[in-house]
Amino acid sequence: MKTAIKCGKLFNSNDGTVQENMLVLIDGKKITDVIPCPEQLPQDHEIIDLSDSFVMPGLIDAHVHLGSTGHNDPYSASQALLGDAVVQALENARINLMAGFTTVRDCGSKGFTNVSVRNAIAQGKFPGSRIFASGGGISSTGGHADDHFSPYLKNTLGIGPCDGPYEARRAARYNLKYGADFIKVMATGGVMSLGTTVGSQQLTQDEMNAICEIARMYGVHTAAHAHGTEGIKAAARAGITSIEHGMMLDDEAIELFLEHGTYHTPTIIAAERIIVCGEKMGLQTWMIDKAKQVYEHHEWGVREGMRLGVKHTFGTDAGTPSNFHGKQAYEFELMTKFGFTPAQTLIAATKTNAELLSSYDKFGSVEAGKLADIVAFKKDPLEDITVMKECAFVMKEGVVYKQ
Repeated sequence: MKTAIKCGKLFNSNDGTVQENMLVLIDGKKITDVIPCPEQLPQDHEIIDLSDSFVMPGLIDAHVHLGSTGHNDPYSASQALLGDAVVQALENARINLMAGFTTVRDCGSKGFTNVSVRNAIAQGKFPGSRIFASGGGISSTGGHADDHFSPYLKNTLGIGPCDGPYEARRAARYNLKYGADFIKVMATGGVMSLGTTVGSQQLTQDEMNAICEIARMYGVHTAAHAHGTEGIKAAARAGITSIEHGMMLDDEAIELFLEHGTYHTPTIIAAERIIVCGEKMGLQTWMIDKAKQVYEHHEWGVREGMRLGVKHTFGTDAGTPSNFHGKQAYEFELMTKFGFTPAQTLIAATKTNAELLSSYDKFGSVEAGKLADIVAFKKDPLEDITVMKECAFVMKEGVVYKQ
């Protein structure tokens, strides 16, 4: 099927500019051409009129958890069946797609549910965002993402913690064996994990080196949950592709990012929502306090990294408390408060994220030869970034899901 989209404004994710009165030609799943809108429209194409809209590439969220809801229900994770988690993830993938996120990177789930949901959506069985799945996150014993059940109880849904480089290699290979697209590690403590110090390094240098060794052998990228300064630096030295959160940066950490080409995924919204909404939604005081501890360092690191040329991605940690799937476009607004221009946030959520996923040849811009992942907004986000919360049109691989 051939489609032509009339664009009032068309965002160029390569340089942040806007072209007016453009026509995007699509044949099946792919864009065939992008041209100034002619007076005579092609007769053999179905016309979609977005001449009153701001059109841009499909958005990419580089950090979500599709199996989590954003609600404070401490018992749901332990009582839910694996099938419940799959249903929840499918629904969240659909919600994210309707919000304009044609691609998401799931940074950790139990029982490889993110892999199963990825496959089901890719096969066309369900509507939803395209998914890059990590399988489960690799933790250390007692570290962030390890369970804290009684020693007499055993959880078989995770890959289990690793201690030492040999176990780290095994855990990385285990994830890849069951279909992971990339490897996620827990380099430091976390805000939401009971009993962990949020700034402490929890995987050793040789453990992260071993994981990155396996990732390079298999040709996949890596992501590290890392709040604390020393854990951030150890992950960057190991060759981790992207640092998630990275809230306690210092000058040396930023220098390592620049030296190794490390991406930074700030996820400002994750801590901000816990601080703003935590008490009202009944979160534990220790969790709110840890969010405040990391958040107070965050803006300096982001601004300094941006000034020096660190590559920033757009990621939200959607699924964490009060950080709901489909509502995560609030991160665009928070990024501008931390010093990004509106155009820089849009580039982060399109071109930069596609490069992170080694997929810029497939999506991330509206160009001939790429997949027809296209979204639109009724107002111009370069003039009012809050518009990003109101996606009006969604096309993924040439199929219209919202209009």
